[in-house]
Amino acid sequence: MQLSPSESREPTNQSPTFTGNLYKADVAIQQAVQRTGAAWARERLDALGAQAGSEHVQELAKAANDHKPELRSHDRQGHRIDVVDFHPSWHELMQMSYESAVHSSAWLAEGREGAHTARAAMAYTWHQAENGVCCPLAMSFAAVPALRKEPELAKFWEPKIIEPGYDARRIPGYEKAACTIGMAMTEKQGGSDLRATRTYAVPVGRSDLGNEYRITGHKWFCSAPMSDVFLTLAQTEHGVSCFLVPRLMPDGSRNPFHIQRLKDKVGNRSNASSEIEYDNTRGYLVGPEGKGISVILEMGHLTRLDVTLGSAGIMRRALTEAINHTRHRRAFKRLLAAQPLMQSTLADMAIESEASTLLAMRAAQATDRAEKNESERLLARILVPAAKYLVCKRTPYFVTEALESIGGNGFVEETITARLYREAPLNGLWEGSGNVICLDVLRALRREPHTREALVNELKAGLKGDRLSASLVRDMEALIDDALADERLGRELTERLAVALQLSLLRQHSPGFMADAFAGSRLGARSQLTYGTTNFSGTSAVEILERSLPCEASDAGMKQAA
Repeated sequence: MQLSPSESREPTNQSPTFTGNLYKADVAIQQAVQRTGAAWARERLDALGAQAGSEHVQELAKAANDHKPELRSHDRQGHRIDVVDFHPSWHELMQMSYESAVHSSAWLAEGREGAHTARAAMAYTWHQAENGVCCPLAMSFAAVPALRKEPELAKFWEPKIIEPGYDARRIPGYEKAACTIGMAMTEKQGGSDLRATRTYAVPVGRSDLGNEYRITGHKWFCSAPMSDVFLTLAQTEHGVSCFLVPRLMPDGSRNPFHIQRLKDKVGNRSNASSEIEYDNTRGYLVGPEGKGISVILEMGHLTRLDVTLGSAGIMRRALTEAINHTRHRRAFKRLLAAQPLMQSTLADMAIESEASTLLAMRAAQATDRAEKNESERLLARILVPAAKYLVCKRTPYFVTEALESIGGNGFVEETITARLYREAPLNGLWEGSGNVICLDVLRALRREPHTREALVNELKAGLKGDRLSASLVRDMEALIDDALADERLGRELTERLAVALQLSLLRQHSPGFMADAFAGSRLGARSQLTYGTTNFSGTSAVEILERSLPCEASDAGMKQAA
């Protein structure tokens, strides 16, 4: 049949934009919230999920990434001002997320069961909306334990940092009810090696604001440079020390904090990342001199947890987009989602996504329990880096497969999948790239030998009744011995450890056919290299997809159309 020009211009067979409640559409995260004692936060998570999945937030996210931050180093008269201008969409996204306490709900509910898992579910959900704002959210969340190493500073700044609110005015943080806090650690010669810090600090005495130092040096990466205050590292005569640096002083004067340039990043474009210079900059000591690395240790633990949640969230959003597309797109006279090969591919991805979510939430739960339970503290110490390694490593490949399921439309910047594709590698770099993380896993096993016992007990409890249990635990213990003797095995250990933990969590909390498929494709003789090669029996692939994104959540579903 010949089409008229007007008929040919009419778009057909195009999948609609997915809009919906990202929390309510996600069975796995709802169940995780329930079993980790965070059910009291369901109403808040429901509201956040509706907001994060709304068309308005999707439009804001696109605008914030299309209109990158711009640096104004000087005013028109030539005075140094060091201001970064953001698109209004950035400020609206910041306001939404900070007012929802995505950065601070764990501290506002501190001591309550599920405080960290509730906040983890919030971060995971917001990462599905826009990833750039999640960087300052994570820094504000993680900075609290470091600040508490200097009680006087914490008494003044902590209430401002955990306040549910956002104030973008260029006024001193001292005058604000709600403040943001950034971090400036990495130097060009050191990267992840923070002991190679060359920035130095000289004490000038006690002031009303704390033990004051003057800091001189350069930081190669400083994200969110318009934050009100920053945690930073500098050398003193006693070694690497931690300092709090305000951007503006109480009288409104500028603390020398020179933004040299903004990084032109592959992804995370809405968020400004900069190079900065300290020039006799005022800073206030946090913790003892020479103990800067230990002061920020817990902060590093929490930021690693957040990037793991972030990658799990990116996976989840990519999967949602792929399933939604295939349920509305026809090829060869059938919906894509009704075709067996596509079903197998998406179901395989759905298992990976759920396994990643379960592992990230178990790490958050162990962090929640760490203060009162020694075994959970030891488990959290190794769970977080192991989860970060595997989940962040798998995300770029996962997003690529989701994009391929959508086809050429997914590679166009108008779609969220293009942005997710550019975001996907970043969390693997932040807070330590792969080898650094694997060395940290080995360090945890060496320094606290009981970590091994906590880990083995976790695997045994989760794999109870699994035919692989005995051999898996035995092989894991042997590999731990080998890797402790030869760090070249660090990657193999970390990967296999994280996969074993994922299986144990799937066995406990997901349908049996999902755990069976995961075991056969990730740990069995038929270990896969690509998605879609898992052998699904009967209707299990269809059931997995329905669990992952109920048909009602994507308007028209596979079951009705098949």
